[in-house]
Amino acid sequence: MNIQWYPGHMTKTRRMMEETISLVDIVIELVDARIPYSSKNPDLDTLAKNKHRIILLNKCDLADDRATAIWTDYFEQQGFRVIQMNSLKGTGMNQVTDAARSLMQEKIEKLKARGRINVPIRSMIAGIPNVGKSTFINKYVGKAMTKTGDKPGVTRGKQWIKLKKDFELLDTPGILWPKFEDQEVGLKLAFTGAINDDILDAETLAVSFIDHLLLRNADAIRKRYQIAFDTAAEPHEVLRQIAEARSFKLKGGEPDLARTAKILLDEFRGGKLGRITLELPEDITEMLESKAEREASKATEDKVRKQKFKGKETK
Repeated sequence: MNIQWYPGHMTKTRRMMEETISLVDIVIELVDARIPYSSKNPDLDTLAKNKHRIILLNKCDLADDRATAIWTDYFEQQGFRVIQMNSLKGTGMNQVTDAARSLMQEKIEKLKARGRINVPIRSMIAGIPNVGKSTFINKYVGKAMTKTGDKPGVTRGKQWIKLKKDFELLDTPGILWPKFEDQEVGLKLAFTGAINDDILDAETLAVSFIDHLLLRNADAIRKRYQIAFDTAAEPHEVLRQIAEARSFKLKGGEPDLARTAKILLDEFRGGKLGRITLELPEDITEMLESKAEREASKATEDKVRKQKFKGKETK
């Protein structure tokens, strides 16, 4: 299943971020705690170079606690300030301002020494679609300042939000990156709802999701739907079992797999399958090593091809 989704407004968003990044001191990025690597926009590492960085592991209430602790340590070792967040309930909210002030303490002291008091800390809020950014801001500000929705791509324009005298936030629309180099990343984004469901085939996506869980947390499906299977089961057959367990049928008695697929994905996204993290740092290391091997192999093939071409030219 090849997944790519980069609507035109995301190109405009990236351009806007490039134009305004110089105005901010800190870039705060929300990532989905269930897929911290896959939901972290690699473009931000380039755009926010030389800026202070805060990562909010949002939706941590839906992720495995132990995995979230591992990811927190992983990002902190890379120099990020990390806060575990549940934007719906406000968990971790109070730590954001303190973290920003701590990162800016040296600059604040220098400004005070020059007589400049209450110069606002300016932060940019960024994140992929449907990661909970607008919900976070509404909770953080204390009132509905931004439009929220359960579909990716609701926020379409930038807006400055002033908090007290010394803190300002620049909200930006959700943005992905133009091409997913690894389709596992695209799949995980689709599983969590970061990619518009309207462009995806729900049944194919659900089968891929089941295939992923069979290797990691098959019990989540067994317990939720009260079905029995082993880890060698065919994912499509497991989807059929779920349909039968829920009595989702078409006319004629055939299992309604399309409806079942949608329900399965919705229940995962809503946390009804339990607290599930779909990736760990060790998986990313393996993925990057595999990518490096593929690139090295391709480079070798290209070199051999060029040598053969040159050989033909000299004859």
